[in-house]
Amino acid sequence: MGEGGHGARSVGMCCALPNQALPALPRSGTWNHLFTTLLSWFWLPQPCSLPGGMEALEEREEVEETAEDAISMNISDSLDDLREVVEEASATSGEPDFDWSSIDTSHLPSSYKTNSQQEKELLQLADHFFQQYTHLCPERKPLFIHPLNECGVQKFVSTTVRPTLLPFPDLYYWSGCASFVCDYLIMEPLKCPITPPSSLYSPTTILKYQRGNCFDFSVLLCSLLIGAGYDAYCVHGYATLEMCSLDQTQELCPLLRKPPEVPEEEDPNKYIIKYPLEPQSKFELQQKAKEEEETEPVQEEEKEEEEKEEEVVTEVGMPKRDPLHGLRVHAWVLVLPGKRKVPETFFINPFTGNHHSTRDECFLGIESIWNHRNYWVNMQDCSKGCKPEKGEIDMSFEMPLSWVTRIRVSCREYENPFSRGKKVILYDKAKLEKWAAYANGDGLVERLTVYADSERTEELEVKEWFKHREDLLYMREVNKQTQLITDHFRPGHPLLLKAHSYTSLEPETGHTVEFYHTARVDGLWKRFENATEMTEYFIGREDFLHMRHIEFGEREKEMENAGITADANPRPIVQIKEYFHRNPEKPADEDIEERVFMVIDDVIQLTYHLELHDTIASKVVFCRVIGREKREDEIFLSRENTVKYEPWSSEKHKNMLHLYDLLWELRAEQKELKHHVRDAEAEMLNILMVREDEEANIKLSVSMYSTAKRGQQQEATELEEEQKSSQSSLKDESQHMGGEAESVAHHTATNSTV
Repeated sequence: MGEGGHGARSVGMCCALPNQALPALPRSGTWNHLFTTLLSWFWLPQPCSLPGGMEALEEREEVEETAEDAISMNISDSLDDLREVVEEASATSGEPDFDWSSIDTSHLPSSYKTNSQQEKELLQLADHFFQQYTHLCPERKPLFIHPLNECGVQKFVSTTVRPTLLPFPDLYYWSGCASFVCDYLIMEPLKCPITPPSSLYSPTTILKYQRGNCFDFSVLLCSLLIGAGYDAYCVHGYATLEMCSLDQTQELCPLLRKPPEVPEEEDPNKYIIKYPLEPQSKFELQQKAKEEEETEPVQEEEKEEEEKEEEVVTEVGMPKRDPLHGLRVHAWVLVLPGKRKVPETFFINPFTGNHHSTRDECFLGIESIWNHRNYWVNMQDCSKGCKPEKGEIDMSFEMPLSWVTRIRVSCREYENPFSRGKKVILYDKAKLEKWAAYANGDGLVERLTVYADSERTEELEVKEWFKHREDLLYMREVNKQTQLITDHFRPGHPLLLKAHSYTSLEPETGHTVEFYHTARVDGLWKRFENATEMTEYFIGREDFLHMRHIEFGEREKEMENAGITADANPRPIVQIKEYFHRNPEKPADEDIEERVFMVIDDVIQLTYHLELHDTIASKVVFCRVIGREKREDEIFLSRENTVKYEPWSSEKHKNMLHLYDLLWELRAEQKELKHHVRDAEAEMLNILMVREDEEANIKLSVSMYSTAKRGQQQEATELEEEQKSSQSSLKDESQHMGGEAESVAHHTATNSTV
């Protein structure tokens, strides 16, 4: 490579600061784009507010000093200090692991190595524009307008943008494009934090080597967004240290952010009873006011001490002040509303893929923006944040087509975006890890660990996300304090599982299972079971049942000590309690709300629903007859074993025949409920056995859209078939050789006999 190659990218960067203070900012609030105002004389103000590095200088100017030599001395001292800070920042950024000067550019097309006639005319216009800009605005930094490409050729930045729509569904949306770029590329910091790079490579080269700086990230992302139909622009501006260095250790993980709560609408009823205030004694109020006056100084002192302590804690927790605040160069992407139903303007940080408001305090100013059609210079005051505006443009020059070849990403590259195997992101008290699909045998693709401290030493919670598992497990939550594990499943599991919470896969140790109830006949959506009880919850049943609670007794210890399994030694059922919703088609005193079967005590209790004007519910209790042996097929009913409280019931409830029929039905339902309880116990045992087997033998399914994985699977299948065919051919040959040997031996034996 020549002198203008990629060596200039890493070496040819000026870090010098201007030798005078920056001017004040007028409020023009407009933009100048390159082609329509190219020959016009205009004044461009400083794009952002006075940077943090100049605040000390600004404070010194406010002091009343009449001697001009003292002012100039203070300015020079401050600039010398800033030069030292910039040199330290450039040194600490370190050299990237990859040597850009060693890349091979011989295979690149001619458009990468030369300029067409239209491109040459464009560069002449850009040079003329740049000369006017530097002459009229000597205090402003040079524009990022025609850097060198990987072949050392000057290219206008707009022609480096190559709009492309890649054939992947996720990349049709801005979020998918942003996620792909931030995951696929490795971030490289700028060599000098306060100046833009001297080169800008093509998106194809950046994709090939999977690394780049913020300008490389932004151009690639902007190319994908424009190809997907968005009104997107690359932005050259200034941002905070944390954003420029991809430091998210002070931010809350996006996965932990709670959605905004929707405020409840207040009842507009204006007819509200206003209760009178309680009477208060004036003397007591005066005494209370005197006591408050006496204790007020002490409280103020305590409050001041607490505020000081809070300030100390805040200073310890907050990061140190950045001396280059406002000077750090960064590039990001701007998306304007209109196309693709975008409702409002927003920024995208290409390093993280997150969207930000244009008033986000992390963005400190804008120098220029560009897309594949034009280039704009900022003329607005950014002292109160960035507020992009773009009017109608009269294009007087046709932009040349991009010199970059079509951006291509293979299926294998898209499905395995992490060049280092995985990606680790550190947040405030959290760590996020990402893997490519099929990188782990259990299908793990993402893990979020939440910590109790900022040093990330004590784990509180772990969340894991999975893909392509045949058991349809997609998320697992682990509470490190209680060791409670919750598995979440997609629809389609053979057991209709939706979620499963447990601490151990051993039976009767506390399990909560949620089902996809619409796929079940009984409408069961959740079941909880431990050693002593079981609770079931239902939705949408015709009998209006919504909960069933079962209490168990202890097993017989003799059979348990003998080693008999749980199936042969079931837990005795002590009580079954059911709850029903209101059935509007029945009268309240005939509509059961609660039904209790005390199996061991042989008691059945019914509680009915209330009408709107009722205060006490109707009840019926069927008790065991004392001194009478219980027979299975016999129902004995008398006034002694029946207790009724039916203040609003009709006459038929007082009829003994009606109560007899009711008791007969309840006995039959009690028998069915016992069978149901045993079936529920067996179902829980089966669920635990299946889940234990699924975790012991994890299988991953290959998606029909996963071309790379299906290719690997096909290759493995073909190799296996080849091995089988070779083994069968060897077996046939051995059998053939064995047959020949037998015939030769028989012929020899015959000759010897003769």
